[in-house]
Amino acid sequence: MQTGTIFDIKGFALNDGPGIRTTVFLKGCPLRCLWCHNPEGLSPQPELYRKHSKCAHCGKCAQPCEHDDCRPYGCCLHVCPNDCLSVCGYSMTSAELAERLLRDRDVYEMSGGGVTFSGGEPLMQHAFVSEVLDILAGEGISAAMETSSFASPEAYRKTLEHIDYVMADLKLFDRVAHIRYTGVPNDSIKQNLRWLMDESGKKYVIRVPLIPGITDTDENLAAIGEFVGDAPVELLPYNALAGAKYPSVGKTYPLSAEEYRADGRILNFFSHAVIK
Repeated sequence: MQTGTIFDIKGFALNDGPGIRTTVFLKGCPLRCLWCHNPEGLSPQPELYRKHSKCAHCGKCAQPCEHDDCRPYGCCLHVCPNDCLSVCGYSMTSAELAERLLRDRDVYEMSGGGVTFSGGEPLMQHAFVSEVLDILAGEGISAAMETSSFASPEAYRKTLEHIDYVMADLKLFDRVAHIRYTGVPNDSIKQNLRWLMDESGKKYVIRVPLIPGITDTDENLAAIGEFVGDAPVELLPYNALAGAKYPSVGKTYPLSAEEYRADGRILNFFSHAVIK
């Protein structure tokens, strides 16, 4: 039985696919998009999460601690009077996760919803996700996935076998630009998306994050428009608050809020000139 690492499970999600859904956020992502708004999902390992806004700087957490669960993080997780410290990430077996998700069966049936796997990048734990999907499919539960499509074709097609709806990102069409801004090439992404659009028979939407000055250029959007043709596309506006969580996991947001501002111009260009 497979074991996976999860950093959150959110019930009653309304924006992660059709109907009301339970969304599973899996830890670990092979991409390092400069605008990522889930920094706690980047590392595949559990990590310390600090709520800096509640910290009174009392120093109690820095005292020596012998709790077994605290040793990996070099501080005491339990002594903070404002409950500022926690661990982001925990393990579940495929059976345990499936049991948890099946608790919401009535909500799925009533709303036409189901389960959505997100992240991080769920395909980074494709064997675990596939095992959970097998169980859910046997129970008649609909499943969706939010993905960068960065995976081997074999893992991609196997994991999507029991997926009913795919929300697949296409951030940058140019290979060099994709490496520069996400840390990985996009060859496998394009190959997987071509299969998704032309051969899979799955319901899907191609999602384009509009990052000012990076993904929202005329050249990038025109290239994406030519690639996807008449495929359904969703434009994702830049999240100006994307950097807020980075200090909580000891990271620095790579983009400057002053340098990258939302620009409504490109929304009009994309909707009228690229996507028909």
